[in-house]
Amino acid sequence: MNIYNSLKNVFQDLIKENRLNYSFIPLLLVFITIPLSYAINNIALGFYSIIVLVTFRKGKIHVEKNLIFPIILYLLMVVSSIWSIDRQSTLSALSKEISLLIIPILFLFSTGFSKEQKEKTIRNYSYFIVFFTIFYCFRAIIRYVILHDSRVFFYHGENNDDYGLVPKLLNAIHVSVFVAIAFFHFFTKKVKTITDNFSATLLFLFILLLSSKNLILIVILLTLSYVFFFSKTAHKMRLRNSIIFGALIALVFSAGKIKSRFQEEFQSNSKISLSSNVINGTPNGVHYVSIKEAWTNPVFTPNDYFPGTAFRVYQFRVFTELITENKILFTGLGLNASMIKIKEKAIHYNLYMGNATTEGYQTKNFHNQYVQNFAELGLIGFLLLILLLIINIKNALKSKDFIHFAFSILMISLFLTESFLWRQRGVVFFTVMYCLFNSKNANHNS
Repeated sequence: MNIYNSLKNVFQDLIKENRLNYSFIPLLLVFITIPLSYAINNIALGFYSIIVLVTFRKGKIHVEKNLIFPIILYLLMVVSSIWSIDRQSTLSALSKEISLLIIPILFLFSTGFSKEQKEKTIRNYSYFIVFFTIFYCFRAIIRYVILHDSRVFFYHGENNDDYGLVPKLLNAIHVSVFVAIAFFHFFTKKVKTITDNFSATLLFLFILLLSSKNLILIVILLTLSYVFFFSKTAHKMRLRNSIIFGALIALVFSAGKIKSRFQEEFQSNSKISLSSNVINGTPNGVHYVSIKEAWTNPVFTPNDYFPGTAFRVYQFRVFTELITENKILFTGLGLNASMIKIKEKAIHYNLYMGNATTEGYQTKNFHNQYVQNFAELGLIGFLLLILLLIINIKNALKSKDFIHFAFSILMISLFLTESFLWRQRGVVFFTVMYCLFNSKNANHNS
């Protein structure tokens, strides 16, 4: 009966908010369907578009400069098809990136979201993520009973097999970001219920199981930041907390094992990496490439294996060579057109090219959003991305909204190791969150 009453109250609250803003439920549907199939998310986006257009009143467009920049970025992607070295790949990728155009325009055409509606959007999304997490936990338990393999509790599967906490198509690193936002919603609530504490604990443990070292570190640092600087008690002891926080960070990074871990990865050959590997399941006896070797070796062998960080250093090396050799500083190669050059470089450096069961390194993009933008959209594309992140973090600090701040930091760090916006789920998630947080409230206060 309590569950029924809770669901009934949630439903009534959604209906109430939707009467005030007809795009409230449609946008929420786009938001919560991001981790589901592309088809379902596309249907939700189509429904959102129809509702906004049907309820639009002539003369009600409110121009917001913060929402113009994602649109400009998409238009640059379209224009890049003119000089793209692989026009077909560029044109086919435009539909995947269409959220950068559609979602900001729909925000401009719809009634602005009030601060309360923004909070309720995040709250309902967070509850959905809890159910999503519970589903995959039960899925892992059932598969463990069947397969008797502990790999079902960690990271994502390979080649769509049964091993991994989430399917490869979802990507454990991306799911970590989706879950992190929900975690911070429950963790930062001023008054927590038993359900809130359970949800926060479950989501944090799920992030640990997803095993993205970069995201785990950022989530921990953000959690400490909230405790020491953003929480209610933190304001009373700001100086003391600053000293303690600084001491903790210094202790962590000066600890012998942590320090040696950084030195070891740079200088020696180790299968342990600071960032997620791009190819798993390598055979025994391979040579693990160090960061130094990834940057300096004139040639490699198919027996050379790149841990995650070393591969990203190699990709940055490729990027600098492409910029110099192809003279594409201002234009880039064209949206989604860099794969041809990446493959050529893989052949040139004699990298492992894969087999029937394992993908080769030539199939991997730059795994760095900053580099990806620069390589394919030129200096302007790179600067537009930086501008979006600056606007995001600036408004987060101005609003003193910790969820917004956490989203900003998560994106800045994630873009260092993932081409997040070059994935449909990634670009939809980023664009929805960016527009929700950086659009004006319904009462026209920034």
